[in-house]
Amino acid sequence: MADALLVENLTKHIGGIVLVDELDFVLETGTCLGVVGPNGAGKTSLFNLLDGTFGANRGRILLHGVDITHTARHKRALLGVSRAFQVPQPFPDLTVYENVLTAATFAARKSGRDAARATALVLERTGLSRAKGLLAGGLPLLDRKRLELARALAAEPKLLLLDEIAGGLTEHEVNVLVELVRSLKGRLSIIWIEHVAHALLATCDRIMVLHFGRKVIEGEPNSVMASAEVREIYMGIAVDAPA
Repeated sequence: MADALLVENLTKHIGGIVLVDELDFVLETGTCLGVVGPNGAGKTSLFNLLDGTFGANRGRILLHGVDITHTARHKRALLGVSRAFQVPQPFPDLTVYENVLTAATFAARKSGRDAARATALVLERTGLSRAKGLLAGGLPLLDRKRLELARALAAEPKLLLLDEIAGGLTEHEVNVLVELVRSLKGRLSIIWIEHVAHALLATCDRIMVLHFGRKVIEGEPNSVMASAEVREIYMGIAVDAPA
């Protein structure tokens, strides 16, 4: 079986500004890769390249062995690339059920009973069945985050991109979200950009650190977060300085 995602020499620059610089990595099917780095490290630019928001200057992206480097964003969605954003963007005047049904209908191309069944399954999986009749605009933050994730899942993705979805949550709420994401592992291949480090440590199989658009280090989560490279990037501690 082909890896879920293969990224080779991926590069994006706008004028003289380099956003992503010769990036290489592999995401194995059914695993979760965490991505960390300071503001401006290229994390969001990476997601914009993966979901087709903008195109690469060099390199290639293979999704389950299929080259999608130059595939339009809407076609990537149909091929199984789905993204959940830090700031939830539901249709506020529609119910939770209607929001997810809309995603199942237009993103997953389902209709009638198939769309209804898919919607019910996603609501159950994300813990939103109890809130299905509520208007999305009136939900508390954790449920809005759940709904953002539910809408992404309703598209039936093969690759799920989580864009700082734990931002703004309390520690307890982050733990709830972590358990939800962990329940998706194995069924989906996931890349999670996040500043809440303990969420990634509890969830991810590997962590990759970006800095100025380049990969600094990638590996086992605890080892990466304890590494000298990460200390230098986040705390200004020189790599060869004593602890």
